[in-house]
Amino acid sequence: MAGGWDGIELADQKPVDEQEDLDILYKRTFTTEEGKRVLEHLKNKTIEQPTWVPGSGHELAYAREGQNSVVKDIIRRIERAKK
Repeated sequence: MAGGWDGIELADQKPVDEQEDLDILYKRTFTTEEGKRVLEHLKNKTIEQPTWVPGSGHELAYAREGQNSVVKDIIRRIERAKK
């Protein structure tokens, strides 16, 4: 049958939740001993450092917050996967 009928077969399949799958992969990666060390290093280099210091340009703060958001996203994904 033509085009429109192809989707009917997919109706019985459970859609894959890509975000959930990625969260689980992040958790698996960063809860190993090696992964914990890497995540701790990333936190020390980013979110545990000031985003701006007096005398520096505001551009530095924008870039630093971008770095922080990557590490914070990793941490959020790990927490979501634990639930």
